[in-house]
Amino acid sequence: MLKNIIKKQLIKNHIKKLNKKRETIKDFNKYTLDLFAFGKDSTDQKVHMFDRWVNTLEENNLYSFESQHTSEQKEKVYITRSTGEKFFLLNFSSYNYLGYGYHSEVKQAAKDAIDEYGTGAASSPIISGNFSINKILEKKLIDFMRFDNSYGVSLFSTGYGVNTGTISAYMEYGTYVIVDELVHTSIWEGTRLSKAKILIFKHNDMRDLKKILNSIKNKNVRKLICCEGVYSADGDKANLKDIVKLAKKYHAKTLVDEAHSIMVAGQNGRGVSEELGILEQVDFFILTFSKAFCALGGALIAKKELTRYVDWFAKNRMFSAGIPPSVVGGIIKALDLGSSLDGQEKRIKIMDNAKLMMSLLKDKINILDSESWIIPIMYYDEKITLKLSDFLQRNGMDAGMMSYPSVPHNQARIRLFVTSEHTKEQIREGSIILIKAAKAFNFLK
Repeated sequence: MLKNIIKKQLIKNHIKKLNKKRETIKDFNKYTLDLFAFGKDSTDQKVHMFDRWVNTLEENNLYSFESQHTSEQKEKVYITRSTGEKFFLLNFSSYNYLGYGYHSEVKQAAKDAIDEYGTGAASSPIISGNFSINKILEKKLIDFMRFDNSYGVSLFSTGYGVNTGTISAYMEYGTYVIVDELVHTSIWEGTRLSKAKILIFKHNDMRDLKKILNSIKNKNVRKLICCEGVYSADGDKANLKDIVKLAKKYHAKTLVDEAHSIMVAGQNGRGVSEELGILEQVDFFILTFSKAFCALGGALIAKKELTRYVDWFAKNRMFSAGIPPSVVGGIIKALDLGSSLDGQEKRIKIMDNAKLMMSLLKDKINILDSESWIIPIMYYDEKITLKLSDFLQRNGMDAGMMSYPSVPHNQARIRLFVTSEHTKEQIREGSIILIKAAKAFNFLK
C-alpha cells in the first residue's frame, strides 16, 4: 500500500514538471510513456502533452515506432518512418518465426479462399460469419494436436481476444484466477472482465503457487491457473509439469497460452505442453495465429463442452466479426506445412539460429537465460530507449524495444526474435550491430 502511495506521488510530481514545460519540452528523449498515462482533467492535458512529445521526437528524427513496412516480413525489410526517412534493415522484430508469412503456398491458399468465400466474414460467428473453411481449420487443429473427437475449437478474430473472451466467459465473481506474475496483458484483461478474485504467484515459483492454492478455503470453488508456454519478455518457459500437478491436486483447471510456442516448440510443434509430455492434461490450450502462422486470430482448444460454452458466452467473440476466410485459408496451409517434414526442419533450424546468436552475444552483452528463439538483451535504463532504437535502425537493424510499463522500471531490453529463415551471415551481422550499440550506450557486460 505504501509503495502505491509513493508511486502515485512520484507520478504527480512528474506531471507537475511536465505542466511547467507545456510550451517547450526539454529533455524530450528521456521521457517515458508512463509520464503521459495518468490524468483526470476535462481538458485532456495528458493527451495534448503526449501529442507535443511525439511531434518533438519527429522533429528531431527520433521517433522510430510504428514505421510503415513496405515489403513482406522477411529477414530484411524496407521501412519508412513517419518522418519519411527510408531504411533497409535486418529484421529481428517479426513473429514470422518459420517464414510462412511469405511462403508462396500460403499466399496462394489465401488467394484461393478469397475467390471462393470473398474477403471478409461480414458477421459474428454466431450469426452468419462462420464458413465451411473455418470447420476445416478446426478439424485440422484437432488432428494436429492428436486429440480425439471429444475436443473442440473456439476460433477468435484476434489472439488477444482468445484469452480475454475465454477467461471472462468461464470465470465469474466469487471464483479464483491464479496467474503467474509475468503473464500477457490479455490474461490480466480477461481476469478483470470476469470479476473473479485475482491471485498472483511469483514467476515459475511452485512453492508460492502451492501456498496460494492452500490459502483458498473453499475447496469446491472454481479455480483457474494461468501461465504461458514461452514468456515473450524473458524467453523462458513455464514450469508446466509442476503447475499441472498442483492443479490436479487442488482441483483447479489450467490455462496455458502457447502463443509464442505453437508450431515451434515440441518435436511436432505442439508447444511446450507437448515438449514436457503434459499436453492432454492442459484444460484450456490457447494459441494465436499471429506468430508462427504469421496471420491473424487465435483459438481455444479444449473439451468440446467447454469450447461450445465459450462460443456463446465470450462477448468479444459473439459481438465481433469472424476471421476473414482468406486468413483462414492461409492458416490452414501454414498448419499443413508446419505439420510436415518442412516444419520439423524449420524447428531445428530456428533453435540452431537462436543458439548461434546467444553464443555471439553472451560474453559481451547481458542477455537473459532464454530457453527459446526470443533473446532479451538488457540495457536497463528506459530513458535511452528512443535513442537506442534510432541508433539500431540507422546501423541496419529493426528490433523490438521493451521498457516500462511493459517491463519493470530499469529492466528495459531489446527483444530479438530469431527465425528459422535468418542466415548465419545475417545473425553474425546482427550481433555486430548489437555489440556496437552496447558500446555506444554503455551496456556491455
